Amino acid sequence: MVDQPVPKVTAADVERIVRRDFSAERVAEVLAILGRFAAPEPHRVRLDALKLAAGDVARLERTVQLASTDYRDVIAQAECPSYMVFVPGPSQSAEAQIIDADWKQYQEWLRA
Repeated sequence: MVDQPVPKVTAADVERIVRRDFSAERVAEVLAILGRFAAPEPHRVRLDALKLAAGDVARLERTVQLASTDYRDVIAQAECPSYMVFVPGPSQSAEAQIIDADWKQYQEWLRA
């Protein structure tokens, strides 16, 4: 099994993405929605919820609700979308390629 990379994110990263993906009028509302999630790794999960929401407040609400049920579902969908449909079995190098592609996609989204 190949280890998957884990992003190191901060509250500043979360706020930057909120301001990037939502209008100035919605920033306070979006931050309040994100503030409802306070379980493990809050900055990481909030950032992942923003990725899945793709600028849609209603989708963000649903994603934060999902995170409150099991935050790992949000992490998996946001950080490892290809890996989640990967059926283990091929070679370890295929697994590593999928993990690497997911990581690159996540990093590109974060830098946009």
